[in-house]
Amino acid sequence: AAGLQAGAASVAAQSAPQQIPRSAGPPSGRGDQAAQIVGLAQDIMAQLDLRAVIVRVLVDGHDLVTQALGESMTGVPATPDMHFRNGAVAISYVATLLLRLVDRGLVGLDDPLATWLPELPASDRVTLRMLANMTAGYYDYVPDPGFTSASYADPFRQWTPQELIAVSTAQPHVFEPGSNWDYAHSNYVILGQALEQITNQPLASLLRQQVLGPLGLHHTDDPGTAAMPDPVLHAFSSERRAALGIPASARFYEESTYWNPSWTLAQGAIQYTNIYDMAATAVAVGTGVLLSKDSHQAQVDPGLLGFGEPLPGCSGCRTLNPFYNYGLGVVLNGPWLLQNPLFGGYAAVEAYLPSKRIAIAVATTFAEGSFDAKGNYQSSGAALALYSGIGALLAPDEAPPHPPGSG
Repeated sequence: AAGLQAGAASVAAQSAPQQIPRSAGPPSGRGDQAAQIVGLAQDIMAQLDLRAVIVRVLVDGHDLVTQALGESMTGVPATPDMHFRNGAVAISYVATLLLRLVDRGLVGLDDPLATWLPELPASDRVTLRMLANMTAGYYDYVPDPGFTSASYADPFRQWTPQELIAVSTAQPHVFEPGSNWDYAHSNYVILGQALEQITNQPLASLLRQQVLGPLGLHHTDDPGTAAMPDPVLHAFSSERRAALGIPASARFYEESTYWNPSWTLAQGAIQYTNIYDMAATAVAVGTGVLLSKDSHQAQVDPGLLGFGEPLPGCSGCRTLNPFYNYGLGVVLNGPWLLQNPLFGGYAAVEAYLPSKRIAIAVATTFAEGSFDAKGNYQSSGAALALYSGIGALLAPDEAPPHPPGSG
């Protein structure tokens, strides 16, 4: 889970709130905003020891800046057309697909999971809405010690949804469905299986037909393997150091580009993308272009603000606040709508501010100095820091909020 836990959690993708490092703030004066954004990227890249940064910013649909900094591999510059893992960005696609089925009258958000997956524990009390907004109460397999050990022992392993769900359901329900909030990857693995049962179609095909195709996202797909089409933004990581027993005195920094991401999300929604599709996604999800007015409002509804509480033994349980609130597959950071994946040496953010029609997409990879002596990420909030700085520059009156207590 991104930045919330150490050790086992660093295997986790797209988890709940990362801490956003404080930046120096937007440059003063009326200088060129594109140059200021590139300057922010350069500063954060240097401060947090990043290997590469790709950024794209749209204002009212117009390209303000699209820039790549740093290297993909030694001697190979990063370029804006490079592909990378999008992780949790696909969560918003899965939730959008669910809402499109609601708009067609095929399902209701409050239909019980037991209608399609009666064999799962508590399926008579878990609804599709609970899966989509992370209140279902299923145990998150990602921080599970056995799962973490197996994942790091073989990062190329192809995990099946059945294996992931089995890890989750082998443990008791974390809380009564609908009574708390927990960033559990299990929710979307299960939701993906339910959507396939509802439609009798593979999730990858559904997403292509119902979301990716209509939005023109031609550089985003789930190929069913760890492959990505050229050009590729390569990633590197030290996060397996502790799991492999490599001492702090020894250098350890390995290529992680083709680690298998099959554990990260629902089968069929494990995708690559590029910065152009990420920015387009921010606009599409932020405006609800594929949804009815009611479904879009449901997706971005801030009604869970103040809901949830920490729970012993549940690393993802928390009280949702203005810094990190949750809709249906969408993170609400104040007035901004976003997703922020982190795993396997990649981190990214796509965000949208509806009131000013600003879309921000950021992708980062990490240099060796981004990891501490135990292999933990030290710069996990880098993509969020850049997004936050850009947001403050372009919309100072609606700047992205920082975590409670951060000043």
